[in-house]
Amino acid sequence: MGSRERRMVFVTVGTTCFDALVKAVDSEEVKEALLQKGYTDLLIQMGRGTYMPSRVFGNSTLQVDYFTFSPSIAEYIREASLVISHAGSGSIFETLRLGKPLIVVVNEDLMDNHQSELAEELADRNHLFCARPQSLQDTVSAMDLDTLLPYVPGDAKQVVTLINKFLGFPVD
Repeated sequence: MGSRERRMVFVTVGTTCFDALVKAVDSEEVKEALLQKGYTDLLIQMGRGTYMPSRVFGNSTLQVDYFTFSPSIAEYIREASLVISHAGSGSIFETLRLGKPLIVVVNEDLMDNHQSELAEELADRNHLFCARPQSLQDTVSAMDLDTLLPYVPGDAKQVVTLINKFLGFPVD
């Protein structure tokens, strides 16, 4: 039997507890939707959560593994074919800068959910897909990665120059 191309989905919840996201990606429905899209591996960074996803190894199904924390997730993001992330701005922008397709899952349990505004705005601009834990399967099934537009960071030089002038610092 020939080896298949590895297409890994990396899931990150950051340093928080977001068991609803981990449970959602560990559901049979979401794993089946990922398989249908051609993904072969699912790696979950579960943070401080208490829900333990099921590890799966074998040839016939989605390979699933998990860990709690890592000093840096940049390498996991680089290796990923798709990233599913909490709505933290650091994780969002790191993934977008690396040019990876991204589904942001909003944690509705947060009291001041300013993160949803960022995720929804970037989704409206077609830089990522936005979901809730309960809608993740539908988002995976419906996503068309060809509709995503690359994120191009803004140039802050003009703002820096203006601030420097205002503060009386020399301007280059």
